[in-house]
Amino acid sequence: MKQKFDQLSAKCSKATTKHYSTSFSLGIRFLGHELREPVYAIYGFVRLADEIVDSFHDHDKAVLLAEFKADCFKAIEIGISLNPVLNAFQHAVRKYNIDHELILQFFNSMEMDLHLQDYTREKYDEYVLGSAQVVGLMCLRVFTHTHTQLFEQLKQPAMKLGSAFQKVNFLRDINADYNELNRSYFPGIDMDRFTDADKQVIEREIRLEFAEALTGIKQLPGSSRRGVYLAYVYYKKLFHKLTRLQPERVMTERVRISNGHKLWLMCGSVVRFQMGLL
Repeated sequence: MKQKFDQLSAKCSKATTKHYSTSFSLGIRFLGHELREPVYAIYGFVRLADEIVDSFHDHDKAVLLAEFKADCFKAIEIGISLNPVLNAFQHAVRKYNIDHELILQFFNSMEMDLHLQDYTREKYDEYVLGSAQVVGLMCLRVFTHTHTQLFEQLKQPAMKLGSAFQKVNFLRDINADYNELNRSYFPGIDMDRFTDADKQVIEREIRLEFAEALTGIKQLPGSSRRGVYLAYVYYKKLFHKLTRLQPERVMTERVRISNGHKLWLMCGSVVRFQMGLL
């Protein structure tokens, strides 16, 4: 029965998420039970595409990404893929009516990573839209499902949350992106002369997005609010650690939050949630 393969596919997406991100894995565990599988499916899909453009240096990335894209839409069309992660993703897309345009925008950003880019503000916004904001909207579609009005109401905060997460990643990974992948996402900034003023400009933008995102998190249904808030807390803490570093350290170190500290943050988040402080 295909049900067995679907169960295996869901487990593969979950394993992919746990392997690549303890932060998102813990956040997903605090979602309502019925929401976990589709969100694992979305993350697994996004993660594989990201690995193609970031890691598979000894292979033809353009060919691999094109094949992955074609396989993705074929899976959505026919309702199955022999790639377990794509099979789980197509199931989520079909069940929750995830807009195909969001998936196309995501692939557009992944394709941008295949080539050296001079990131103007316009291209930067385009990249963040496809690589992060649409992923927030995919998850929001799962969280709100048939509640179209709530989805429309929370679209902007969801996009801001995805954007804030992505820009924190950019700041954390600035050393690897620039020195190993020869990428520089932040527009108008010379990474060979990265200054405190440059860093503060980036940080102000992220702070504003976090603030707007939190207003949306507070309006999410109870089944998703706690898990999304936990991911928000993790990234906010990571951001605060980055703000305390001088630019030269950001350019040479990769900041992380220890698993022990993540558990402490998780406990604090649960207490705030249970006391109605969120």
